Amino acid sequence: MTRVAVVTGANQGLGYALASSLCRTWAPEDVVYLTARDAARGDEAIASLRSRGLAPRLGVLDVDVPDSIERFAAMLEHEHGGVDLVISNAARRMDPAMPPASQVRAFVTTNNLGTTRVIEQFGPLLRDGARLLVVASSFGRLRHLAEPMRARFDRAESLRAVDDVMLSYAGAVERGVAAAEGWPEWINVASKVGQVATMRVFAHAMRDEAERRGLVIDAVCPGLIDTAASRPWFSDMSAAQTPDAAAVDVVWLATAPRAEVPYGELVRHRAVLDWSA
Repeated sequence: MTRVAVVTGANQGLGYALASSLCRTWAPEDVVYLTARDAARGDEAIASLRSRGLAPRLGVLDVDVPDSIERFAAMLEHEHGGVDLVISNAARRMDPAMPPASQVRAFVTTNNLGTTRVIEQFGPLLRDGARLLVVASSFGRLRHLAEPMRARFDRAESLRAVDDVMLSYAGAVERGVAAAEGWPEWINVASKVGQVATMRVFAHAMRDEAERRGLVIDAVCPGLIDTAASRPWFSDMSAAQTPDAAAVDVVWLATAPRAEVPYGELVRHRAVLDWSA
C-alpha cells in the first residue's frame, strides 16, 4: 500500500527538512505532503525540492483555520483513505522586540489550538501502524513551571481542557497578570508544556487502540536549530544544528520499528525526557 505522510509548516526550516528527508527515505510511490498556509511559499518549496529530484506534493493548510484543516483531512480520506504519518510542526514566530501581550493570542492559536486541530482531524485517519508526532521542545516539561501551574496541565483529561488552560494563560498575559499568577516570563515555555500535555492526553486516550493497531504517538524535541525564528532569542548559536541535521532524529522516530521507539513520551535525540522532572 502507498504510504501517505503530512508535514505541517513545511515550506521552510525543520518542516522543509523533514519533507525532504521523507521523500528520500520513503519509496518513490509513497506520498509526502509538504503543507504551507501560503500557497506561493509552498510552491517555492515544492519547486526547490523537485529541482533536487524529489517529488513532494503541496498541501495548502492553515492550522489556525478550522475549515482549512477540515478540508485537507477530507481530501486525505477521499484520495487515500487515511494517513500513515502526521508531523505537527506548524509554529508561529515570536518577535523579542514586541511585548508578549501583543503576540500571545496568535502564538497560542497556532502552536496550541493548531496542535489540537491536527490531532482531532488527522487522528481518526491514522491507518494501522501509523504515527502522529508533535514537534515541541525540552521546555515542554513540568519542571519549567512553578508548582501551582503544573497541576493545570497534569490533571487535564481532554484536549479541550488543555486548550482552556492555554487560553486562560493567554488572557493572563494580555491582562498583565501572568507573572503574578506564577506563569513563566517566556511565552514559549507555557506553550510547549501545553503542546506536550495535548499529546499526552491523546496518547493516553488511544493507548489500548494504539497497542492493538501498532500506532505511535509522541512529542519530539529536535534541539536548537539555526533558523530565522531561533536566532533572535539566543545570543550563542554555535551549538545549533542545521535543519537537515535536526531532522535526522525526528525521521528516526517517524520510521524506526515500533519496538524501538517509545509511546506517549517527549523524545529528544532518541531518548525520553521525563515529563515531571
